[in-house]
Amino acid sequence: MSPTIFMLIGLAVFIAAFAQGSSGMGFAMLSAPIVTLFAPGLIPVMLLVLMIPLNAYVGWRERAAIDWRGVKLISIGRFAGTFLGLWILLVVNLHQLSLLIGWSTLIAAIVALLSPSFDLGKKGLGLVGLITGITETSTGVGGPPLALAYQHKSGSVLRSTVALCFLVGEVISIVVLAIGGKVDAHTLLVSLQMLPFLVLGSYASKFVHHRLDGPLLRYLVLGFSSISGIVVILQA
Repeated sequence: MSPTIFMLIGLAVFIAAFAQGSSGMGFAMLSAPIVTLFAPGLIPVMLLVLMIPLNAYVGWRERAAIDWRGVKLISIGRFAGTFLGLWILLVVNLHQLSLLIGWSTLIAAIVALLSPSFDLGKKGLGLVGLITGITETSTGVGGPPLALAYQHKSGSVLRSTVALCFLVGEVISIVVLAIGGKVDAHTLLVSLQMLPFLVLGSYASKFVHHRLDGPLLRYLVLGFSSISGIVVILQA
């Protein structure tokens, strides 16, 4: 990896960590398209590894607002979806995976922008977990379904609950991917090298997260995600 590409990916990680820490979503949607353009072999393991400390921090920071019922139901569905996501990762090539990431990012961003306010029941939350497990394990992008489920809640509820759901799911995905032989030393090394960018971005978010209840930053994140998804599709 050249220094230029390393810095571009690092910048994407910094911005994505800041967005996730501030609004509760956006890390994978912002970083996955950039990483896919320059180093597709790092997907999805690098994103999953980096999101573990990020979501642990965000969840702890606003732990008083966590929706524990939602976390439980989503995590159950998330566990089942992980194995379907691994199957997708095993049967598609990098070109197909790039298209999958591009289209899933674009479609999810559009749906999130257009969806009305609603509350999900038990089955709905379980389905969100299932879809998240499939998409995050196969592409590293699992935020859109969770963002849809909680986008109309308060900022603290969204950030803390989504962070904890991510944290549980990411640990499951990493274990399953490791068993499937998809975790390698090179990807883990690059992930460790990206930690300074992650720490800086998440630290910066603490100065603005309490001022945000989402709308403006939500539109910026989803708008950028739409553009990134289109770029990945065109480059695939």
